[in-house]
Order: sequence, then structure tokens, then C-alpha cells
Amino acid sequence: MDHLDHLEHLDKHLVEELAQVARETVRDELREQSRRQRRTALLYAASGAVALYAGGALALALGLGLAAGLPGWAAALITAAILGVVAYVLRGAARPKHPHAAAAPPGGSGTPYPPMPSEAPLRPDIDPEGPHHRA
Repeated sequence: MDHLDHLEHLDKHLVEELAQVARETVRDELREQSRRQRRTALLYAASGAVALYAGGALALALGLGLAAGLPGWAAALITAAILGVVAYVLRGAARPKHPHAAAAPPGGSGTPYPPMPSEAPLRPDIDPEGPHHRA
């Protein structure tokens, strides 16, 4: 029996070692994935900031171009109106074409939940007219 106890101890030791190796491998993989995702997020943020400044420079160039033939206030007003129209068009492009389609369930029946009845269901053990109508 002593020989079997020794093997059981080796099995437990082997399982603990395998679990430790698996934990370290998963930890290293998660660390590497999060490092790549942080880098990607940083690049997206930098890209957005640069695009914002590029848009500002474009708006300034448009305003200065208009100011060559118009008063400054009119050029600024026209530039603001153009930017407002662009923002409105972009917002419209971001919205779904069919707002009810997003709320539909995966089954495709059209409504996400069953319709509500107009009145409460009648129970056969309760008189709907109440006791005051009985003779």
C-alpha cells in the first residue's frame, strides 16, 4: 500500500505542476493580448485627435477663403452652417434605416414581446359582475 501512496503523491504533484504551467501560460497570453489592445486603442485615439485638428484646419481654411470676398462675420456664419449640415448628414448616416428592425427578436416575428390584452382575463371561479347583481 505504501507504494500506491507514493504514486498518489506523484499524481498530485504532477497535477499541481500542470495547473501552474497552465496558469502562467494563460496569464502571459492575456498580458500580450492586452498590450496589443492598448496599443491599438492608443493609435485610434491619436488618429481621432489628429482628424479633429485636420477638420479644424479645414474649417479655418474655408472661412478664410470665404472671408476674401465677404465680411469676416459672414464667412464665419457660412462656415458654421456648412459644418452644421455636415454634422446633421453624418448623424443621419449613423442612425439605423429602420428603427423597429433593431428591436425585433431573432425569431423575426416583428414584436419583441407578446401584445398586451385590452382587458384582464376572466377567471371561471369569479363572477365578473360581482355580488351586487345577484338576485
